[in-house]
Amino acid sequence: MSDPKTPFELMMQQAQEMAKAFNPALSSFDPKGFEKMWPTMPKDAMEMWFGKGISKDGLDAKTRLLLTLAGLTMQGAQADTQVRMTVRHALAAGATRDEIAETIAQMSMFAGIPAMTRAMELARDVMEDDKKDDET
Repeated sequence: MSDPKTPFELMMQQAQEMAKAFNPALSSFDPKGFEKMWPTMPKDAMEMWFGKGISKDGLDAKTRLLLTLAGLTMQGAQADTQVRMTVRHALAAGATRDEIAETIAQMSMFAGIPAMTRAMELARDVMEDDKKDDET
C-alpha cells in the first residue's frame, strides 16, 4: 500500500514528468549546478549596494551578509539556494569560515538545533567548494 500524496506532492510529480517529457536531461537537474553559474559579486559592488554605500557610518557588507545568514537560519534554513549564496557572498565580502560558523551556531539558541544543523550543512558545502577553489 502506498502512502497518499499531498496535492503539492502530486503537482510536483506531474511537473517533473512534464519536464522530463520536454527534455530528458531535466530528469537529473541539480540546482546546485545552476547556482554555480550565478556570479559572485565583487566586494566593492557589495559594499556599494549592501554596505557603506547605504550609510557611510552603517554596517559593512560582511556584517549585513552575516545578519542575512542569521535571518535565513532563523527561518529554519529552508531556502537552500539563498543560504548557500549568502555564504558564498559573505566569504567574498571578507567573512571568515569561523565567523560564518559562529553566526549560524548563535542561531541555535533562537531557531533550534535542527535549523542550525541544516544551515551549517549548507554552509559547509559552500565553504568546502571555496576551499577547493583556493587550492587550485
